[in-house]
Amino acid sequence: MADYLTRVHADLAGIDAQAWNALLARQPSPTPFMRHEYLAALHASASAAPATGWSPCFVTLERDGALAAACALYLKSHSYGEYVFDWAWAEACERAGLAYYPKLLGAVPFTPVTGTRLLARDAPARQALVQAIGALAATLRLSSAHVLFVDEVDREAFARAGWLLREGVQFHWQAPATDPPADFDALLQRLQRDKRKKIAQERRRVADAGVSFTEHRGEAIDAGLWDFFHHCHTLTYRAHGSTPYLSRRFFAEQARSGAGHWLLFVAWRGGQRIAASLIAVDDAQRTAWGRYWGCTEYLPCLHFEACYYQPLAWCLRHGYRRFEGGAQGEHKMARGLLPTRTTSAHWLRDPRLARAVADALGREGEQIAGYLDELSERNPFRADRRQP
Repeated sequence: MADYLTRVHADLAGIDAQAWNALLARQPSPTPFMRHEYLAALHASASAAPATGWSPCFVTLERDGALAAACALYLKSHSYGEYVFDWAWAEACERAGLAYYPKLLGAVPFTPVTGTRLLARDAPARQALVQAIGALAATLRLSSAHVLFVDEVDREAFARAGWLLREGVQFHWQAPATDPPADFDALLQRLQRDKRKKIAQERRRVADAGVSFTEHRGEAIDAGLWDFFHHCHTLTYRAHGSTPYLSRRFFAEQARSGAGHWLLFVAWRGGQRIAASLIAVDDAQRTAWGRYWGCTEYLPCLHFEACYYQPLAWCLRHGYRRFEGGAQGEHKMARGLLPTRTTSAHWLRDPRLARAVADALGREGEQIAGYLDELSERNPFRADRRQP
């Protein structure tokens, strides 16, 4: 790393937004969640801040006075909001008399979306960034460093550096490279008969209940709609005995600095709003991500309509190529979303813990492979319309 000047930033404001976003745009898998504005909104709203266990510790590499590489990193005092679960590792450390927290985490807080984590202008800079992350964790004498939901290029960089790799499974819809369906009805016709029938029944139940939807994108999502969405969002968490990770101020910040990346579906019944589903969208990548939802009254199948069928229909109308339905959820497969591998990378300072985790990941990897084989036998598409 002798050719690079390494800096560690406790405040994202110390990193030029234009330089960060320009570097992001050069990556193989950029997402709106890695934009400077999105991360800044998480910090400014105190959603991801030291008080909530997320202390920014961003690393940048500079060369000839220009930003050459960067990674969004946090010192974490817990493992909430990550969606890659390492509680068992923390417990193993505790039993061995080792401190697992704080740990170093590379991730977009509360966002289980695969994308480039190692922003780099070329391969040498990316590899130097991996080295810098490990060096930072070692210098701070942290138990471990973890970088979550990495893309394939990042995966290879971590593998070359000897980091442990962990796989997971999500469910995504991907348009075929040739002959994509023209609309939602055309997509349904590619599914097996029982799946088509079930989806049609679910949609009919919602329509027969008198529910209709409106779509609102970008600046058309006014303060009143953001208020209603956040109220619904809060009710979802309250039903599970918790509170949302993201504050109302976060969405106010996004309405100001990142509105174009948000699409809101609002469900109406009897002239009243009863539910909201918030989707992130990226015109450049032709990708949409299901993020948050909530309702003020329960109706059977409303969740499926608001979170899967309405967004998928929108994607098809607008020529989008990919819809990611969020973390986990095998039920999504019957609705046309297919299993997709996710990857995270892990470095552990204690050799004993590293060996134990490596063994565990080997067994877990075999289970994931078996699970994916099982899922492949339950492909919801007709045999002549199977997607890879």
